[in-house]
Amino acid sequence: MTITEAKPHPDNTEALPDTDAHAPSRWGPKLWAVLFVAGLAMFLDALDVSMVGVALPSIGAELGLETSSLQWIVNGYILGYGGLLLLGGRMADLLGRRQVFLTALVVFGLASLVGGLVDNEGLLIASRIVKGVAAAFTAPAALSIITTTFKEGHDRNKALSIFTVFGATGYASGLIASGLLTSVDWRLTFYVPTVVVAGVIIAAFFVVPRTTEREKGRIDFAGSITLTGGMLAAVYTIVTAPETGFTPVVITTTAAAVVLLGAFFVIENKVAHPLVRLSIFKVKSIVRANLAALAIFGSYISFQTIVSLYLQNTLQWEPIQMALALAPAGIIVAILSPLAGRFIDRYGTKSMIIAALGSFVLGYLWFIVRGGSAEPNYFADYLPSFLLLGLGFAIGFSAVMVQATEGIADDEQGLASGLVQTSGQIGGAVVLAIVTGLISGGAATGIGQYTPGLYMVTVVAVVGLLASATALLGRRQPAVEAA
Repeated sequence: MTITEAKPHPDNTEALPDTDAHAPSRWGPKLWAVLFVAGLAMFLDALDVSMVGVALPSIGAELGLETSSLQWIVNGYILGYGGLLLLGGRMADLLGRRQVFLTALVVFGLASLVGGLVDNEGLLIASRIVKGVAAAFTAPAALSIITTTFKEGHDRNKALSIFTVFGATGYASGLIASGLLTSVDWRLTFYVPTVVVAGVIIAAFFVVPRTTEREKGRIDFAGSITLTGGMLAAVYTIVTAPETGFTPVVITTTAAAVVLLGAFFVIENKVAHPLVRLSIFKVKSIVRANLAALAIFGSYISFQTIVSLYLQNTLQWEPIQMALALAPAGIIVAILSPLAGRFIDRYGTKSMIIAALGSFVLGYLWFIVRGGSAEPNYFADYLPSFLLLGLGFAIGFSAVMVQATEGIADDEQGLASGLVQTSGQIGGAVVLAIVTGLISGGAATGIGQYTPGLYMVTVVAVVGLLASATALLGRRQPAVEAA
């Protein structure tokens, strides 16, 4: 399969005119409606992440869960999400984006409902895994609906920047709603997404266009099973080994992770229709985009977990205080994300990603230096950090999505979008597992308990920044030599 310039999908009910890629096109009501419904899937994902993050201390208090158990409520979702995103993207390409999108939404809503009803730790984590699996199909289907509806260039950049606004709105809404709902009962944070899902399903049924054409190929179930199993085993090892040492169980899961992940790469090289066409990694821009996604999500998901536990458990903040404290980050993203498309057109994705990761690094460093004050002042010690993180998301997320999908043919848009989201989710799962091991069971108190985790998230962001900066220097080198 060759990498070509993506064009509007022939089945779209309202295609964009085939003009210059950088020239703006006029969008009709049908295009706006498709973008709105696809964006609601992003809204749901961000809503769920922020709501559960704020509710973690309340869940732990009622069910008697330690930090090592609480992280599985987050990681169960992330692993179900990240482990099957590639399969979700491929199935969207092969079975039809509309069908996959609608079916997965139904499962997402049911899993959220079940999560609010159960009282058992295992069942709660299981519901989170199923919910993540459903999101693994809605997210790439939604993103590939956008990338095949809006042509590469200005229109796609604009659409993806608006897509990001839905995520920011969902994140900010989830923080505030979770703060209010958790004050009453944390279970309400599981019921609210169910109501939102019902509305999205109704809208999607009427708005998302039906398609008759299907991409040719088969579904690589073997690749999906080995990837998901390998990641589950690896994360379990990372979480458990610091507490128990290398027990027979940990040794077994370590070996399983190595064997399954090794088998995944062997399978992808052998099968006729792989889950991941490994040659796609020869495209340097795609590799850079995936590394950036890993650094951004890997560091931030862990940071939010640390802040939630520190502010509520150590400083005894109420959930609503915690939610309002983080809300400015989401507001910044909502305000600036609509402008991201213009910035990408002007400065390019590489420069935008570097600026974003630089903002993340500064935000984490600020919290390390000022966040542990004996008498913290929110505006001086916490707010600058949260604003820097919001700025990083606002200018970085759209740039990563554009870089990950530009130049990819329509029949692999699901793969490309699923791949970059997988990198973000797997990065989040692995880094959170490491951070949990660093902050659990230590003798330190106060901010000292969380400092090793804060250092870890900062290192992840710095590595991502250096990788992107090196790529930018590599791009300019030929021009210098020519001069």
